[in-house]
Parts: sequence; structure tokens; C-alpha cells
Amino acid sequence: MFEYFYHEILRRTIISFGSLFNDISIQHKNNSDDIVSTLKVPLSYGPTQKFLARLEQSPNLNQPVQMSLPRMSFEFVGLTYDNSRKVTSTQTFLSTLSTDKTKPKKSYMPVPYNMQFELSIMTKLNDDMLQIIEQIIPYFQPAYTISVDLVETIGEKRDVPVVLENITMQDDYEGDFSSRRALIYTLRFTAKTYLFGPISDVSKDIIEKVSIGYISGDKVPNPIREVTYSIEPSATKSYLNNVVTNLSKDLTEVETIIEVNDPSLISVGDIVVIDDENFKIVSKTSNKLTVNRGHDSTSISEHVSGSEVKLITKSDANLIEFGDDFGFSGSLF
Repeated sequence: MFEYFYHEILRRTIISFGSLFNDISIQHKNNSDDIVSTLKVPLSYGPTQKFLARLEQSPNLNQPVQMSLPRMSFEFVGLTYDNSRKVTSTQTFLSTLSTDKTKPKKSYMPVPYNMQFELSIMTKLNDDMLQIIEQIIPYFQPAYTISVDLVETIGEKRDVPVVLENITMQDDYEGDFSSRRALIYTLRFTAKTYLFGPISDVSKDIIEKVSIGYISGDKVPNPIREVTYSIEPSATKSYLNNVVTNLSKDLTEVETIIEVNDPSLISVGDIVVIDDENFKIVSKTSNKLTVNRGHDSTSISEHVSGSEVKLITKSDANLIEFGDDFGFSGSLF
């Protein structure tokens, strides 16, 4: 029923979330309000209980401790479906942003899911905690958007809102005066991400070539094939935006000779696009090209000097979109 695929979407989102809190520091000042130390707060992945257990293993303040404060840790704690962002599950989209642009990819629309995170902040001093908190919460009103490269194979990069849901506070200060104190603030976040299914090649779904054989004669065991008609899809626009030259002279609606700056990349039989009109090159003399106007049923219009002349190539035919009104190139042999 299922095929193997793994886009590392959850992993990428977890890493992106943790990177938000990488560069948080605190400062300590003396009685003269001079800065005596600046400390970057370390960040780790793991549950709060793990770090509290390490603290409790060294209750004596006069002995070396296994973990120093302040410290932050975060953890991925939940995953829920987000019905409010649902789209049609059978809808597909085509992507040409993959590494190999001549091989477009097709995928079903992604499924919206909410990832829950907990960020725990542990400090010994209340002022340290307030410094850290004030460096975080102003960015969440209540959401902060991060850009995540969700599916690298199709170049799918999306903005993922990270919402600050709530903050809880805890002061673990039990026992005698020799016990270590730990102020703990827990910030709960929700990241609104998307999960993609398997990615497939478009070439599996588009008919690239069709051949029809015509035979003649009566009902005989070995009929003779007289002719075959072969057709291939051909693009009617330049998907790759392949600009090869520019118009060197204004073109009216009735003219059939166009003048370009550099005709070296254009040959007889090529199809070029100027604005939204397609031209088929009939002949070529220097920089003057005799053309058939309105090729592929495009609208004939005026064009001004300097307009881009785009060449339609075989690579464009490989990027035909679903539902595109593409033409066919026919040949008899």
C-alpha cells in the first residue's frame, strides 16, 4: 500500500526551531553598573527532567557540579493535524524547481500538521531569567515566521509560523540553604508546518509520443503498413525564459519581417515568443527574420523595440504543465 520516502521535514523543522534560540546571552554587572561578565546561554535538545536530575546529584554548593546554570533545553512533544489549513487531498501541483529542471516533479498537496515544542529555561538568579525572557517574547506577537526548506528534491521552501502559546513558571527551592536553587520557565510553542507525500516524475503521466499505423488491403494475414503518423507534445511558451535576443525595431500587427539585434541563436523552423505572441521562423537574412504571425493560435499584437525574444526549445516541451493548451508537431514518413 505504501512506498518508502523520507523528506526529513520533521527533522528540518526541529532544527529550525532550535536555531531561533542559539544566540541568547546574559550580562552581570557590579555595584557601579559596569559589565563584569557576559555569558552565552547554552542550548541543548532534551527533556527538562534530565537536566534537573543532574542538578540534584550535586546538592552541595561547595563541590564541583555536573551542570552549571543558566541553561536552556527544548523538546518536540506533540504532533496534531490542523483541519483549518486543509486543502483538497487529491489536488496535485507541478514543480520545476528541482536540481534537474528538465525533469519536473509532481506531488500531492501537503498535509498541514502542528508540531508542539517546549522550551525550558533554567537559571539560579531571577535577573538572569528576566534577561533571557525579554530577549525572546518580543518577537512572538504571538507568532514568528521561519523559512524552512521542507523538500529539497523539489525546492519546496515554505514559511512556517511559530506561535508562542503560553509560559509557566516554577521555582524549585526546597531543602536547606546548601541546596541548589533552580528557576524554571517553560515556554510552549506550536509550529504550523506541512508534510509532503512521495514525489513522482511527471514523465510517467504525460504522453510523450503517439504513433498510429494505417494499413491497406483486404483481410490478409500480413497487411501492409503504408504510412505512420507520429506526434509529440510541444510547448507553446518558454518555460525556461530563454531570452536569445531583442527586437531592434518596432513591429506592427501586419508586418511579417522582424528585425533583431543578434540572430545567431535562431534558425529557420524555430518558434520564438515576443510578449504573448508566438512566431514561426520561415526564413532568415542577416538580422531580418521572415515569420508566420500568431503561431499556436496566439494573439497578434504590436511590439516595441527592445522587447525580449525568447526561444522555445525541447527543454520547454519537457516542462509542459497539466492542462496546458500545448500543440503537436506532426510528421509523415
